[in-house]
Amino acid sequence: MAPRPYWKGYLKLSLVTCHVSLTPATSDRDKVRFHTLNSETGNRVRSRYVDAETGDPVDDEEEVRGYEVEDGRHIVIEDDDLEAVGLESTRTIDIEAFVPSDSIEWIWYDTPYYLMPEDEVSQEAFAVIREAMDASGMRGISRLVLARRERAVMLVPQGKGIVLWTLRYGDEVRQPKEIFGDIADRKADSKLVKLVQQVIDERSEPWDEKMVRDPVQENLKKLIASKKKKKKRPAAGTSKPAEAPEPADNVVDIMDALRKSISKDKKKS
Repeated sequence: MAPRPYWKGYLKLSLVTCHVSLTPATSDRDKVRFHTLNSETGNRVRSRYVDAETGDPVDDEEEVRGYEVEDGRHIVIEDDDLEAVGLESTRTIDIEAFVPSDSIEWIWYDTPYYLMPEDEVSQEAFAVIREAMDASGMRGISRLVLARRERAVMLVPQGKGIVLWTLRYGDEVRQPKEIFGDIADRKADSKLVKLVQQVIDERSEPWDEKMVRDPVQENLKKLIASKKKKKKRPAAGTSKPAEAPEPADNVVDIMDALRKSISKDKKKS
């Protein structure tokens, strides 16, 4: 079953407009989730908002948004107020500019979404925009309001659709020199580099999504299944975790470790 669209609106380029929908490209719905229970009764525990001064429960219809203007004093923001300050980017992805496909570094990428035409009438205009970007090797830059916050977004042609990436704000990205600036400017030994390259060659293989599987989730599901059948909890494993090797303190130790690594990989292959 296809997931429901997260957002619906319009994709616009100059005078070309089409109706589109946006669906999250990632999901965590298959993750194991826990509820908080009362250990005495086994019943679920429910959270409720209470008045900070009186301690009385507050019903949903009595909850409003408030902005603190000074200590203890708030102004109330109604839904109509939020609608009044809404931007055009709330409902329209208007492509303002195009940039080369390799000009935006990965660190600016935030959250991916799948963008697709919402109806048959929109498919032709959508395909024209997508294929023109793909042929030119360019990426569209626009703005879009998601969760009441306007974000810069990038549009990337992908097969029959478009991947829309929200981009991080400038103040969210740390420059590498801020972090890497204290690393000593040390030249690596060429012999060691060649040995590491040999290790890399031995371990090179095609990408497989199994490389990023979550063993903790798999173990949790097995644990839940065993408890469901009222069986004894399985042992976590008989093997002890491998101890971290002592860091090499000279070139001879590194060279020896690399040679052993290469020999071990050859035996595996």
